[in-house]
Amino acid sequence: MQLIIGDYNYSSWSMRGWLAARASGLPFETVQIPLREADTADHIGRYSPSGRVPCLIDGEGEGRIAIWDSLAIAEYLAELNPALWPADARARAVARAVSAEMHSGFTALRTHMSMNIRKDYAGHGRTPEVLAEIARIDALWQDCRQRFGMQAPVAGPWLFGAWSIADIMYAPVCMRFATYAVGEDALSPLACRYLGEVLTHPHVQEWRVAASAETHLIAAYDSYG
Repeated sequence: MQLIIGDYNYSSWSMRGWLAARASGLPFETVQIPLREADTADHIGRYSPSGRVPCLIDGEGEGRIAIWDSLAIAEYLAELNPALWPADARARAVARAVSAEMHSGFTALRTHMSMNIRKDYAGHGRTPEVLAEIARIDALWQDCRQRFGMQAPVAGPWLFGAWSIADIMYAPVCMRFATYAVGEDALSPLACRYLGEVLTHPHVQEWRVAASAETHLIAAYDSYG
């Protein structure tokens, strides 16, 4: 398989696709295309029918398929490795719901706290709309941890006990919270502990190291200088 991604530093959707691929345990090659360059669209267009990243390519010739949406990529990989979703049907349904909420929502957070791993934007971006979305994320994390993640027999540090697609969907949110210093002043103790766990997950650390090593800049994404 090949996974087509954008910048490690800026591309939150690429991060989700990459984390899902890493969590699947399946072999894949990463193809990185810097975003917002004159030839970016041409390069991405060779792989992705939508012209966007991430895009997962599997197979060759007539059997080749392209999957050009991060949640669809995660679902496809879960078909190959079902452990990417919780085993319990009720927990799995809630995990899909919270993943879909992230996939389609939190537009204020995305607008005012764009992912920029290399920056320190402490104090920026806290509009009333963003604070309301942070409160919703806090409530969601608490609910998942208390109802599923902390309960036997699957108790563990993640939303549903074991690392899953639900955690992967919120990992770029944790990147934003690190950049914009969203912590104890805005999150409950339970959510703060979960945030710390995500930030130190080995796969998340791999992504952060790659982002720190990049030199490509996108001025439009450097919202606060």
